[in-house]
Amino acid sequence: MVTWSDVERAEPELAQTVRALLDARRHKTIATLRADGSPRISGIEAAIKDGELTFGSMPNARKGADLRRDPRFALHSATVDPVEGAEAQWPGEAKVSGRAIPASAGSDGDLFRVDIAEVVHTHLNPDASMLVVEWWTPTTGLRRTERG
Repeated sequence: MVTWSDVERAEPELAQTVRALLDARRHKTIATLRADGSPRISGIEAAIKDGELTFGSMPNARKGADLRRDPRFALHSATVDPVEGAEAQWPGEAKVSGRAIPASAGSDGDLFRVDIAEVVHTHLNPDASMLVVEWWTPTTGLRRTERG
């Protein structure tokens, strides 16, 4: 299992940036897979504590059922638009994907621990002329691409 601590050890700067984006807003968006394989988008709260990324699902929620059936997910930070004229200061967006591992279930809902497959930071270059995508996986390490 790849935890948030593993990301911090491997790529501390990326981990710090992505964590700041995830922590910037309470609500994030998660994509799960329905029983028929089609995607489902839901709101969610997530937290990084004691070196692990976790999130929960309310009792009987569809996203919890999705994750118990197929643990693959993609988590996206809250999105804010670049400010016109100050695009280079846009913090960007963060994404984490992987597998949700049940940690507990009960009348309060489900808690999932995250087995991280990929961490992504999408932002603009310093002069805001190119989109920069930086992503890390435990098998390939950190990679970066720019798109104009």
